[in-house]
Amino acid sequence: MSAIVGEIMYILLSCAISLDGYLDDATDERLVLSNAADLDRVDAERAGVDAILVGANTIRRDNPRLSVRSPARRAAREAAGKPATPLKVILSSRDLPADAAFRADGAALITHGPLDAVVKDLADRGVERLMVEGGGRVLTEFLTAGLADELQLVTAPFFVGDSAAPRFVHDGRFPRTSRSRAVLASVSTIGNVVLHRYLVSDEAIDHHWLTRAIELSHRCPPSTTAFSVGAVIVDTAGEAIAWGYSRETDDLVHAEESALAKLPPDDPRLRTATMYSSLEPCSRRKSRPASCSRLIREAGIPRVVFALREPSTFVVGEGAEELTSAGVAIVECPELADQVREANRTQLGA
Repeated sequence: MSAIVGEIMYILLSCAISLDGYLDDATDERLVLSNAADLDRVDAERAGVDAILVGANTIRRDNPRLSVRSPARRAAREAAGKPATPLKVILSSRDLPADAAFRADGAALITHGPLDAVVKDLADRGVERLMVEGGGRVLTEFLTAGLADELQLVTAPFFVGDSAAPRFVHDGRFPRTSRSRAVLASVSTIGNVVLHRYLVSDEAIDHHWLTRAIELSHRCPPSTTAFSVGAVIVDTAGEAIAWGYSRETDDLVHAEESALAKLPPDDPRLRTATMYSSLEPCSRRKSRPASCSRLIREAGIPRVVFALREPSTFVVGEGAEELTSAGVAIVECPELADQVREANRTQLGA
């Protein structure tokens, strides 16, 4: 998630484009690229955020309401103690039309200034999830500033074919994540359009793969003497190159050990890979001569991400400290720790 001066905000970019990368055509009439089912999906996404942000050109050109349209979703928000529709944020340094559709219902904030300052202000207002809907220049600014976590990109089977039309993104320096390209989290067809979900921040990518590791931990055969752990090894191209889980191949194998065993020890991809493990890699074990932290060090993996420190149920673990001392970068995601505890209810006596 995007870190904004101590606050955590998840920033989702959403747009629909033509096959040749345009948001609209060059006429005065708005070109609708999405279908009814996709527009309903967007409405559901709006219902799950705290604020929706667009640029002034989008207001002047498309005149959107920026509201949650479904009565059921509006009612559900109100039942949860939220306003029926999220805060509407418009980036503009000039006055906007008094009859603009966004003014019809719900609270609105018209603001301008450096983008990081705008996002910081929204975080201070309690916005934890922000949806950015355009236009192209605003989307470009969020991407080039490294302020986006996820991009939901819908592609319609349509060609605009006019260089005067507004494009999805403008010229700019688009940073990659510190380790890899964006990760394609999912692809789905919605009628005759296609939704691609891309994760574009390090934090969102880490959550994606760590969640996959936690899912693998639920495959572990039952045990009262060892934890249920899942592990995924991801290379710098954003591809999972190996995965494993506790007791996958025998009663004693650990998740990281199982994943590493599926690759040759001299695989060059390991030297720049990330090991995702639902639980902190062990530093001591009674069943094998080499701990998982040792196996990770010997493989040359430079980065490890986990959700929960190893409880002292069976042994006192210091895997994170050992790996850090060896120069391995450690990232802990405690916000996912409860999911790991749930997979180990028996072992933890819950």
